[in-house]
Amino acid sequence: MLLAGCQDPASTNQGSSRSEIRIVGSSTVFPFAKKVSEEFVNFDPERRSPILESTGTGGGIELFCSGVGANTPDIVNASRRMKKNEFDRCITNGVEEIVEVIIGFDGIALAQSKNGPKINLSVAEFYTALAAEPFGKGPNTTRRWPDINPALPDTRINIFGPPSTSGTRDALEEIIMEKGCKTDPAVGALADSDKDKFEEICHTVRTDQGYTDAGENDNLIVQKLSTNPDAVGIFSYSYLADNAETVRGIPINGVEPSYATIESGQYPGARTLFIYIKKKHVDVIPGLREFLAEYLRGGEPDGYLTRIGLISSPAKMRSEMLERIKSLPTLDGAVLE
Repeated sequence: MLLAGCQDPASTNQGSSRSEIRIVGSSTVFPFAKKVSEEFVNFDPERRSPILESTGTGGGIELFCSGVGANTPDIVNASRRMKKNEFDRCITNGVEEIVEVIIGFDGIALAQSKNGPKINLSVAEFYTALAAEPFGKGPNTTRRWPDINPALPDTRINIFGPPSTSGTRDALEEIIMEKGCKTDPAVGALADSDKDKFEEICHTVRTDQGYTDAGENDNLIVQKLSTNPDAVGIFSYSYLADNAETVRGIPINGVEPSYATIESGQYPGARTLFIYIKKKHVDVIPGLREFLAEYLRGGEPDGYLTRIGLISSPAKMRSEMLERIKSLPTLDGAVLE
């Protein structure tokens, strides 16, 4: 009775069955989910290949929260934590038992073509280049990097990055832009006195030619850097690692994006990666519990996911997550923001 239609393995509201795991969400997490799906089927060829969609974190959570049943996703990949308003939407639509699992870590990398002039940025300089109204002092009028700091390369500010539906964009705003914005003490004080104003100043990205929304495909941003050697790209560290022959990481506050600096938290763009699971679908959709175990196995320090760019969680956290997929405790919305 857990899924609409009352059939096993599962049924849609129209009575047709689904025996594949369905996953939506983050373009950053997509390559990891794809690799786990391959290993999941290789282990037992009789298993059906999971259906994966790269929708972006926000778009994926919206689909995930649309309801319970075989016509809705079982898992959403997320490159940031679920927000309170998203959780509330899930509850409203009957998705009342959600399990949160941390799969590892990643970094939001700033990168450029190896053929371009080397650039090093502080969080304040990067924020100033990207913000719609830097420090709340009016529209962004910077056009070239020396407009921000004369020591920077004399090239046009041309940044390719993710859209507003992307978890990478959310994390970019909340992790790197906020740090740059808070270098102004007056704006930093707004975080306590006027949170809405603070987020408007610190999180709003410029919409002129300085920033180009390149969609959910991080590979497309890598390609754009090859044809725009003066440009800056924003994408997951795993894509930087995969394309190290053609692009290089841009240091932020003197720290380059790398496995070691992300693992240690030293790199300003380090972030946590999540998956969310519908508890009502576990043990009803065939293989879902086994798939979750495979996800964590691949994320071990010497696992196949770490070989393609995932930063493994500390041992204590991995143990906690293994216990979590066994006991399936549900997420408390009170801990979300």
